[in-house]
Amino acid sequence: MIHLQNYAHGEWISGADKGQDLFNAITGEVVANTSSKGLDFAKMCEYARQVGGPKLRKMTFQERGLMLKALAMHLLSKKEIFYKISWATGATRSDSWVDIEGGIGNLFTYASLRRQFPNETYCYDGDVARLSKNNTFIGHHICVPKEGVAIHINAFNFPVWGMLEKIAVNLLAGMPCVVKPATVTSYLTEAVVAEI
Repeated sequence: MIHLQNYAHGEWISGADKGQDLFNAITGEVVANTSSKGLDFAKMCEYARQVGGPKLRKMTFQERGLMLKALAMHLLSKKEIFYKISWATGATRSDSWVDIEGGIGNLFTYASLRRQFPNETYCYDGDVARLSKNNTFIGHHICVPKEGVAIHINAFNFPVWGMLEKIAVNLLAGMPCVVKPATVTSYLTEAVVAEI
């Protein structure tokens, strides 16, 4: 049996107690247990804002997109590990295909969207707005990453896809995120996070 850990503020942390047992949906055996007791969620968000956010915002759209592509390639090379773990969730391989390879496919999709953006940390939105009669005063909207953290709470039936499709958007946009997977299938999510 595995005691799941939480990746928080740059390190793996166990909950303060035994926590909840997680069962193999087919055999009924306990496959893991997990706990979030004692985790400092405020510290997680602060770490995302103070450490992850500045690093992501320094990267250009191209760099962030290429990071997603590299991550997708790596996770794709590990997919058989994820399929083996996913069996315990009660999903068949074809069920898991949507979750595992579908989630990885989202990373590839968002990585390819980098082509729509400049090799900059910002992008222009729309056309220049002419604000004076002789064009001596103009305006232009500029999109920059928000300085915050996205919080994602995911469903049990997509322990991989639910996380990857959400973080792909955030990471391409230069925003860090905190993911709370559904507890009952969190052992699969933890395996993917360990590879990330």
